[in-house]
Amino acid sequence: MAARSIEELQKRYSSLGKTGPRRGPGPRGRGPRPKGKPKNSRATVSRLVGYIAAYRFRLIFVLLCMLVSTLTSLAGSYLLRDVINALDRDADPSKSILLKIFMPEAVATGVLSDSDRLWCLGVILLVLACIYAVGIVSSYLQARLMIAVSQNAVEKIRNDLFKKLQRLPVRYFDSHPTGELMSRFTNDVDAIDMMINSTVTSLISGTISLVGTFIMMIYTNWVLTLITVAFVPLYLFGGGLIGKKSSKYYTAQQSALGAVNGYIEETVTGSKVVKVFNHEEVCIEEFEILNDDMRDKQFKAQFFGGVMGPIMHNLSNLSFAVTAGVGGLLCLFAGFDVGGLTVFCNYARQFSFPINNISMQMSTIFSALAGAERVFNVMDEAPETADLPDAVEMKDVRGEVVLDNVSFGYVPGQTVLRHISLYAHAGQKIAFVGSTGAGKTTITNLLNRFYDIEEGTITIDGVDIRSYRRDSLRENIAMVLQDTHLFTGTIMENIRYGRPDASDEEVIAAAKTASAHSFIMRLEHGYRTRLEGDGANLSQGQRQLLNIARAALSKAPILVLDEATSSVDTRTERHIEKGMDRLMKNRTTFVIAHRLSTVRNANAIMVLEQGEIIERGNHDQLLALGGRYYELYTGKKELD
Repeated sequence: MAARSIEELQKRYSSLGKTGPRRGPGPRGRGPRPKGKPKNSRATVSRLVGYIAAYRFRLIFVLLCMLVSTLTSLAGSYLLRDVINALDRDADPSKSILLKIFMPEAVATGVLSDSDRLWCLGVILLVLACIYAVGIVSSYLQARLMIAVSQNAVEKIRNDLFKKLQRLPVRYFDSHPTGELMSRFTNDVDAIDMMINSTVTSLISGTISLVGTFIMMIYTNWVLTLITVAFVPLYLFGGGLIGKKSSKYYTAQQSALGAVNGYIEETVTGSKVVKVFNHEEVCIEEFEILNDDMRDKQFKAQFFGGVMGPIMHNLSNLSFAVTAGVGGLLCLFAGFDVGGLTVFCNYARQFSFPINNISMQMSTIFSALAGAERVFNVMDEAPETADLPDAVEMKDVRGEVVLDNVSFGYVPGQTVLRHISLYAHAGQKIAFVGSTGAGKTTITNLLNRFYDIEEGTITIDGVDIRSYRRDSLRENIAMVLQDTHLFTGTIMENIRYGRPDASDEEVIAAAKTASAHSFIMRLEHGYRTRLEGDGANLSQGQRQLLNIARAALSKAPILVLDEATSSVDTRTERHIEKGMDRLMKNRTTFVIAHRLSTVRNANAIMVLEQGEIIERGNHDQLLALGGRYYELYTGKKELD
């Protein structure tokens, strides 16, 4: 089998898709990927600010720390003027702030001895030490508090994202790869974390530093200030030009990363299937295609993000050179002191540093905004339709189920079920047989309201299921699916999953009903055996028995068995038949089965083809009819 093209792989595994199941019933579908920069950066930023604003009091203290840190940095830089002038015998003492404070008489006469200058230098250095000590403490508090704010905000984002996933309909999970969804929790949220923790701090402190430095520059020398500010349009033009390119490629990079994660997740999960069909080389080739695509996009994103710093740095050097040159001329011909020139050059560096730093942070910002938009896209997905305002609890359920003229399609315009009508009396066993894709599983999906029907009605005990609260409806329907899933934890905890309040004795009784007790007791730790990796230390049949035990523990009056014994060998299947009969006793049961021997005792068998019921009746009636069921049962025609 040849490897698929990059276009097909991106379509299948990229981050955003059209509505349409990826696995299970219905057609596959992916959809439009984000292109360029985030569609609404302002809205994305606003929502991120909302998460940070919840910690406004800490942020206010962080701002105060930033202000103190900036002021100490500016004051320390300005005192360098005093240090240089104190050592320069030709310098004008009146231009030194600390000399005016500590030696006003000497400043007035304009005469300073070497001992006076040394004493003054010691005082200046002591004051500088105190100023920088305050700056260190404020910077430490700022960093510590900002880390706490960012981690709390990111924790809230993860919680909100996970809560949203729990409220999304099955349709969403059918149409989005698991690995791609995991990428939202890891790569995208981590990008947000990095931006909040470091970039936001850099932006705010940089802005404060920029304003403070500008004020001190004007105070020191307004002529040199005009020259320095003249280079700002060059900074903005260069940063904006590169930023547009960088934004586009960072968004593409995040999408490509999601595609790679989705492919890895699917391939690792299906590693046995890959090996059974000797598909390793194709998987390697397809992964290389996706990996090469991600490399190309990451290269462009990192290049444009990385080139920002050197360009801004060289513009800063150019500005510094011009400023220093003009400042030297002012010292020679306009009486500007050397200490003032030194301080101003330092301020010029400080002035360009926040601009350069902000520019270099743009790559992080674009990556985080792209990730945030992907996270918020999930949060903005429509949840399961809300219950009706007058929805009621299901109480004293008998289990009479009626489907009346039900039609449904996963995708508009593509009907899967056509005019399905059936009646299940309380306690009856209704079986569905037919070819793959005939709509058997779709009926059970509609019964649980994983999807809502388009036409017709489904009633339980004479009440439309849409009139019941969805959680109450599902509490009264137990399901054993073809695809088993066990959670990390003990066997006892897995069986108890559907009824957390069940006692140990009830769990053991349910395991006996499902004929799982004997194999559980043969395990080293029995019911306390810990399962990991979806029960990888158990056989497929044993895992299915635990799922059956989980359903047996439920007191739900309606039971759905979707190929429940498909993973159990024939000997084990015969062994659990009595247990299954006990499980189905006094419950309305819907059975989907390919093994027709398991549905012979059903009260009614529905034969489906292409979304329609073409035959119905019990086993003997359908055999006498000599139609499709007869062909399937006698082996004259195989199930597709």
